[in-house]
Amino acid sequence: MAREIVVGTRDSALAMWQTNWVVDNLRKLNPDYTFKIVSMKTQGDKILDVALAKIGDKGLFTKELEFAMLRNEIDLAVHSMKDLPTVLPEGLKIGAICERHDPRDVLVARDGILLKDMPQGARIGTSSLRRTAQLLKYRPDLQIISLRGNLNTRMAKLERENLDGIILAAAGIERLGWADRITQRIPFEVCLPAVGQGSIGIEIREGDEEVSRIVDKLNHGPSAAAITAERAMLKKLEGGCQIPIGALGRVEGDRLTLEGVVASLDGKELLRSRVEGPASEAASLGVALAEKLLDMGALEILKSVRQEFE
Repeated sequence: MAREIVVGTRDSALAMWQTNWVVDNLRKLNPDYTFKIVSMKTQGDKILDVALAKIGDKGLFTKELEFAMLRNEIDLAVHSMKDLPTVLPEGLKIGAICERHDPRDVLVARDGILLKDMPQGARIGTSSLRRTAQLLKYRPDLQIISLRGNLNTRMAKLERENLDGIILAAAGIERLGWADRITQRIPFEVCLPAVGQGSIGIEIREGDEEVSRIVDKLNHGPSAAAITAERAMLKKLEGGCQIPIGALGRVEGDRLTLEGVVASLDGKELLRSRVEGPASEAASLGVALAEKLLDMGALEILKSVRQEFE
């Protein structure tokens, strides 16, 4: 009888889409196994009336799945890579980083107006400090409105709360079939994405060689190198997913270019730099970029951001 692999996921529409995509591909690549999906709510899904940065960001959308894995209730967990903390619980590791979708942020505007043409003081919804800081650097006049909830909820709030636009990740909105709602793909010059944005990650138990072999078939080398570099940068800066830090790794051939940004909440202080080197040295490049940003004054900016939430 085929062994059943139990796959854990959050129960949001996007998380379920991502998990079904992973499982469909794992079935094709591993026909000798059967797969069962188990969904659960995480802390980040339950607390919707508080800014994420005030709850704390270590594993907000992953912890419950990780506990289930450590208790052997599930064999692997599917995450958005941008939700996965840079330090994983002891006994767990990343088994695969799937091929990255478009990592850009996008604008969904009520009246179809581009970001640069929005009226003075336009109301823009986002829950991300990273997006907020970079948008305010670009357009200091914008009013940023805190926006929590899943994609369906955020889309509904665009009309209900009289917002001029909302900022979302391209990957999520396209995976749920709403690409036609995108007004603008925001250029990287304006807004660098979250670390890992656009990629699906598979977390597994260390030492589980069987599951490791099964999921490794979905690992995408160039995406894994780019995101490994981004995560190394984030870890060195001791930033979490709710801190105004953005990064983008890009691999061409055997070369990796990594850009990073650290900004104050109001966008007035914004440090941005880049490094380039062999893709095989992804983690070292991430550390090198973090050190470059720290030399430029990133630590002072990050300290002031954290004090705002203490």
